[in-house]
Amino acid sequence: MSSKILIVDDVVDNIQVAMSILKEDNYEFSYAQSGEEALTLLGNNSFDLILLDIMMPGIDGFEVCKRVKQDPLLMDIPVVFLTAKVDIDSISEAFSIGGVDYITKPFNSDELLVRVKTHIKLYKSQKLLKEHNLTLETKIHYEHKRITNELEESQKEMIFILSELVESISDETGKHIKRVSDFSYLLATLHNAINDADAEVIYYAAPMHDIGKIAIPENILNKNGPLSEDEFKIMKTHTSKAHEYLGFAKRKIMKAADVIAYEHHEKWNGKGYPRGIKGENIHIFARIVALADVFDALTHKRIYKDAWSIDDAVKYIIDHKGIQFDPYLVELFEQNLDEFLKIYNH
Repeated sequence: MSSKILIVDDVVDNIQVAMSILKEDNYEFSYAQSGEEALTLLGNNSFDLILLDIMMPGIDGFEVCKRVKQDPLLMDIPVVFLTAKVDIDSISEAFSIGGVDYITKPFNSDELLVRVKTHIKLYKSQKLLKEHNLTLETKIHYEHKRITNELEESQKEMIFILSELVESISDETGKHIKRVSDFSYLLATLHNAINDADAEVIYYAAPMHDIGKIAIPENILNKNGPLSEDEFKIMKTHTSKAHEYLGFAKRKIMKAADVIAYEHHEKWNGKGYPRGIKGENIHIFARIVALADVFDALTHKRIYKDAWSIDDAVKYIIDHKGIQFDPYLVELFEQNLDEFLKIYNH
């Protein structure tokens, strides 16, 4: 039996594009051009997936999703948002109200096909388990593992999109973000209390360390010179803003991104921000990214400063051992400086 998809968009051309791409997989389609029409169709038909636009007159996509998730007969149907909105608030809202995926327009045909296929397969597997009350532990184990991997890949892709957004509004480059990830991963693998799985989480979450900067006015973010006291107070809010955006996260990579973005400006001696926590009260993920971020920032030119020499940057890190940085991490940095320089020179 072919799968049934409901496409909801107030623009007919968008519906036709999606149907044209997906028709090769032999799906059955229904479509609605408003939230009200979509809810009527959902009340009278069964569907295996909903592709839902956000911006529509009347009942928008968010409200449709909320009503679907509140209805016991509909709540299990996967909702994939298919929209032109790419701001962090919309992405956060979409996942917090029950969306399983978020695809931005214009979308890639192969991407849409794969994601739709994945979510329909997952939904049908869940229905089968529910209907037949399957309890085979091996099946559940491998199904859960596959689903987790797919969700983690979605998180990684979302982090890439959001990191690109930060780059577009600040003078930080993609190379800076990549180096910070690489430096952080190296420190994590050297740390005697961090396992391989957590080191990988740090690698993928580190690019989000400055996501809160999207809330900082451009005239402050890209000021060509030192910030005033009032401007610096505003700049410091990027940590707490990030926590506002990411604090809802339940998945491990996004939860790690929240911790890193919130705490990477805290200092070992308690004189950092936003909360002034100290020592091991600062999460180890944030302590690692803090050192990696400072080392890279010092050694590369920014709009407000010239690049420091490697020697001066290394001296700064060492001189601030136990003051700004975790002493053990500074020791790892000193002992493995050649490895850090390989990343720097790459």
